[in-house]
Formats: sequence, C-alpha cells, structure tokens
Amino acid sequence: MKRLTILAAGLLMCVMSFAQQALWGVPQVISPEIHENNTVTFRLKAPKAVKVQVTGDFLPTQKIKTPYGEFDAPGFADLTEGKDGLWEYTTSNQLKPELYSYSFIVDGLKTIDPNNVYLNRDVASITNIFIIGGERADLYKVNKVPHGTVSRIWYNSPTLGMERRMTVYTPAGYEASGKRYPVFYLLHGMGGDEEAWIALGRTAQILDNLIAKGKAKPMIVVMTNGNASQEAAPGESSAGLVPPNTQLPKTMEGSFEMAFPDVVKFVDNNYRTIKSKSGRAIAGLSMGGFHSMHISKQFPDLFNYVGLFSAAILPNKDAKSPVYENLEGKLKVQFSKKPALYWIAIGKADFLYKANEDYRKLLDEKGYKYTYYETGEGHIWKNWRIYLTEFTPLLFK
Repeated sequence: MKRLTILAAGLLMCVMSFAQQALWGVPQVISPEIHENNTVTFRLKAPKAVKVQVTGDFLPTQKIKTPYGEFDAPGFADLTEGKDGLWEYTTSNQLKPELYSYSFIVDGLKTIDPNNVYLNRDVASITNIFIIGGERADLYKVNKVPHGTVSRIWYNSPTLGMERRMTVYTPAGYEASGKRYPVFYLLHGMGGDEEAWIALGRTAQILDNLIAKGKAKPMIVVMTNGNASQEAAPGESSAGLVPPNTQLPKTMEGSFEMAFPDVVKFVDNNYRTIKSKSGRAIAGLSMGGFHSMHISKQFPDLFNYVGLFSAAILPNKDAKSPVYENLEGKLKVQFSKKPALYWIAIGKADFLYKANEDYRKLLDEKGYKYTYYETGEGHIWKNWRIYLTEFTPLLFK
C-alpha cells in the first residue's frame, strides 16, 4: 500500500508539473503599457541586440510599392536601451480610440512582442494587438452585454465539388427564441479566409454591441471562405499546415460567385432564416467587395442589401467567366428590382479609389441609387471595421 501511495503521489506531481509548464514562461516585462493619457509604452528585453524598433499602425505611415499598387504601410520608431538590456519606447502623442497592431524589429528581424499574448494573423503576417478604448473602439471590445455564438460549420458545395467551412455568428438568444432571422453574408479579402472577419474585423464584438444598443437588428452573419480552391482556412483543412498565400487559384475568376447559391441554400436549410430577398444582405472588403458586387448582380433576386468595402471592381482580362459578361445589362436588371440599399465605401488613399470612382460615375450616369461613404487612409482593417459599424445598422429596416 505504501508503494502504491508513493507511486500515486509521484504520478500526481508529474501531472501537475506538465499542467504547470505553460507558466514557466510568464513574462516579467509589461508591454504594451497603456497609460491614463492614452500614450503607450513598448518594452523588450534584448540585452544582445544592437537596434530595436517598433512598427505598427499607430505610427505615421510610409508609402511602399507592391505588384498590386502603392500602399500606406506602418512607420517605424526606435526603442532606447536601458538597464540590463531593456529596450523601451513611449509614443509621443496620445493615441485615439482604436484597435492597433504592432511588431518589433530586432537587428532587422521582424518579431512579435513576447510579453503580449494577444495576436492576429492577417494572411501570413502575425502581429500583436491592443485596444485604446472610447468612442467607436468600444464597439470592438467585449462589453457586459448579451453575447452571440460563433460556430465553425462545414457544408457541402455541389458546384465546387467539396466540403467547405464557414464561420457563423448567431445573435444572443438565437438558440432558444424560435424566431427567424435575417442573414448578412460577410466576405473577406484576397488571401483571407473564413476567420478574417471574426479575428481582424471584430465582427462578433461589433454585432453584440450594436444589437445590445438597439442600433442593429438581431441577425445571423455568415462568413465563408472566398477562395474557391480551399476547403477552409490554412491549417484547418485536409491540406494540412500549409503556409497562407495570397496567390491562390479560383479567387476572382467566377467559380466562387457561381457557387454562392450553395452557401445560401445550406444556411436557409440549417438555420432559422428569413428565406427571402428582404432578409438577405451581402458585403465584403476588397476581393470580398468584388465578390459581393458580382454575386448580387448575377443573382439579383437573392440580396436586398449590398455593401462594397474598398472593393475591387473589374475582373482581370484573363477572366472569361460568364459572371463578368454584360456588366451594364446585369446592373440594369439588378437596379430595376430596387435594392433597399447599395452601399459603397472606400478610403481616400486606397489604391482602388480610382476604380471605385469610375464605377460610381457609371452608376451616376445610369441614375442608379446608391449610398457613398468615404474615409481617410487606405486599404486597411481600420477602415473595414469602420465600414462594418456603419453598414450593419442600415440593414433590414
């Protein structure tokens, strides 16, 4: 008996040891530290480093050129080395309310802040995040309000010939209410996936808070994967732990648009929805705005509310899908059916600004009614969160 007791005690200590192993790396440095005046201090222990910088969207931007155009990119600030190799930087200005992302650069190597466990993945980039509360940014926080449910659901797409995954938000009380709800289909941008709007866009927090304030109708939000060659987000499918990539096949060549009725059919068959045009909205950012535009005109009886957030407009010259044929004819049919809302938003510095301006000129020439919302800055998540908070309260009135 004594031997059994000693063995049991040993096993218990072993289990406790493994259970506690995650605590061995508890950070000893506070970073970021948000001060009462909304300045922020960043710290990194790097005694062998020669140069440490911080980069993030709280800093003044700089222009960079890419194959997709010229973008505003976050600037840089130098940290100062102090005692025992502790590097530090405090913002010179008070930061406005917003959700911010940042990274460190140590001797030329970009890395995360090891003292901040809060991270987001945007395609293949991992950054730390923090929130300065107040004003609109309070919508991005988890507040003491009734909370909806976020589920990852697999569905069959006969058109694409595969099982695929979507993320679905159902509002607080959905499970027990017995009611039917309108559905908002919310689409991500190039390189994104069904996780993007939940993680980077703060969709669940925004919907919870807007609904609780009575500023938005309770609704189901469906966020499916817009890359027609993918089952699901990287690491979440049978493809395994593949690197995220923006250069995916079947993104803007018509496959996703033609398969979208599969998504609507599945949602209508598996959720308590309002199964009519008046109970459906579609919107998306960048590539998702492109998809929203072309899906809504291809199937003009599906959606009564359409939102284009920093949208790409025209397909590449190589895209031969019938989805993109007869643009003006399809728009004529769509607008003849009088959508309740056609909403276009973009930032002044967005590389797609000119394309959106030209598209609005076409709509103006034809006398098609739409609502336009313009912000500063460019092709960034800050703007897309703003657009979501502005567009959602207009739905299903």
